Formats: sequence, C-alpha cells, structure tokens
Amino acid sequence: MFRDDDPVLLRLREVALALPGADQKVSHGRPAFFTTKVFAYYGGSTKVDGEWVQHETAIMVQPDEVDRPALLEDPRVFVPAYLGTSGWVGVDLPGDAAAVDWAEVGELLDASYRRTAPARLVAQLPG
Repeated sequence: MFRDDDPVLLRLREVALALPGADQKVSHGRPAFFTTKVFAYYGGSTKVDGEWVQHETAIMVQPDEVDRPALLEDPRVFVPAYLGTSGWVGVDLPGDAAAVDWAEVGELLDASYRRTAPARLVAQLPG
C-alpha cells in the first residue's frame, strides 16, 4: 500500500518523528505515526458510489474541532473511510515532495498530535 522510499513519505516521516516521543508503525497496511495513540496516517481511502477510492499520497489527521469545517471546504480534503466518523480528515498531497506545503503539513501534524499525545509530551512543544 506504500513504498518505503516514497519521497513524500520520507519527508513526512522526518516532520512527524521530530515531535516528542513520536514513533512509526505500519497499521492496516499504512504508515502510522503515534505516541500512545496514532496522530497521523500516510495514505487512506474513501468509498464513493460503492467503490473504494485510494488516496495514496495523503495525510490523515485529527484536526482541532473548530478547524475541521473549514478544512472540509478545501477540495484536497476528504473524509476517510472508518476514521472519518471519529473526526479524522484526509488531505491529498502532491506526489512531488518539493510541491508539498510542509509548513501546512507541520501545522496539521501539530494539531493532531496535541489531541492525541499525553500531556507530558505536549508540554514539550513550543507555544
């Protein structure tokens, strides 16, 4: 479901694993970034008209509840299968790592991390 040498995944891994106590595992065939709970997945899927649609180069996160409605207005954003009912969103990323807005990805990861990581780890973040 993913290539370990995918340049977008390689950069995403750097950004996600820079967060305090973050680690990576493969869950349901996808790279998952976690502390005690998962805060991001790379790749996802949706079901459209009974057919599965893969989002190979996407990040799935749990945004702040107040930010979720605005995110859902972005055409790159989708409600992922299974996790969407729990507030998760997926954001399609360009397939070229140089074209990805890594500041935006960092903000999405930060928000999701803050919602899922233990307070002792969140306290290590700036701001």
